[in-house]
Amino acid sequence: MGILVNGVTKRFPPGRGEALGHLAVDDATFSVPRGHLVALLGPSGSGKSTILRIIAGLEEPDAGEVYLDSELVTAHPVHRRGVGFVFQHYALFKHASVEKNIAFGLEVRKWPRPEIQRRVAELLDLIQLQGYEDRYPSQLSGGQRQRVALARALAPRPRVLLLDEPFGALDAKVRRNLATQIRQLHSEFQTTTVFVTHDQEEAIEISDEIVVINRGRVDQIGSAEEIYDHPKNKFVASFIGNVNVIEGYLVNGTLSIGPQRIPVPSRRTEVPDGEVVLLARPEDVELVEETMPGAMKGIVKEVRYRGDRYEQEIEIAGQTIRVVEIKSRGQAVVRHAGQRVGVRFTRHRLFEVEKDHEAIRAQLQSLGYIE
Repeated sequence: MGILVNGVTKRFPPGRGEALGHLAVDDATFSVPRGHLVALLGPSGSGKSTILRIIAGLEEPDAGEVYLDSELVTAHPVHRRGVGFVFQHYALFKHASVEKNIAFGLEVRKWPRPEIQRRVAELLDLIQLQGYEDRYPSQLSGGQRQRVALARALAPRPRVLLLDEPFGALDAKVRRNLATQIRQLHSEFQTTTVFVTHDQEEAIEISDEIVVINRGRVDQIGSAEEIYDHPKNKFVASFIGNVNVIEGYLVNGTLSIGPQRIPVPSRRTEVPDGEVVLLARPEDVELVEETMPGAMKGIVKEVRYRGDRYEQEIEIAGQTIRVVEIKSRGQAVVRHAGQRVGVRFTRHRLFEVEKDHEAIRAQLQSLGYIE
């Protein structure tokens, strides 16, 4: 096992007007197999970076344990853990050249000079910055500086690499290019890596597995496909990918959305009768003839042409949902605002509402998942 985080909890001291302080990490447990790249994914303030800093030894947990390569390191200082750390804002030495920045950790460890030179040359080749040895950080682009930071972290051959929002200060195109490079570097070195991000596309693109963090707790662990197609709760379903959040009532296997009713297959009625939310991704909503049995009646509110697909907003009993139809599949039909259609959910999940619809809607709005 490369990394084991077992029952880790961290509460920060209370600020002004607080009695108990902020519970940043709440009994978090997950593991990272040796040589894997795992993403910690969650919204800002969910505790991802605190978990990463606890793994690195930059924060001490109030409870729980951290193991690196099966060694208990909870009480070890940073320099005894063998971790490489890459921050969002590079943290390069401004007055040192690219070569000196990359060589820093090797010089501290007193590597022989010929080995340092070989290692720096190897990493410059891997990050595609040959010929930049004598440049300074101010002479580099943001993407180049982050590549140097990555090379510096990899230089001493750490047993664990920790990346804390490494693309946060970069524009979209550079982020995509650097994400691809990190995946390639990981394939080259096979260093056990934990990567913190709030961007689901980044997590899906480069990670072997995703750990979804919500309010300091681990909500779900799995591959991108598992988390996208089989979310364990409302938060995961609404955070990963686009999703329609539809309020309804379930009674005896019948789902009511406003005055409309449809039967729900028995395998999907694991939630008790009462207020529920139905979560369906835009690509899992099918538009059919209004009179088709089992379909809910809707009205087209807006149609947007996106080249390879149509994105449509459909109103059902006062609630607006988003539907995506792909042209290449032959399923898309050109529609217009005001047209009446039938709506079928080809795949969806039902979740019980712990309080009421208003409360769940407020929660999802506060987290930025619905408007």
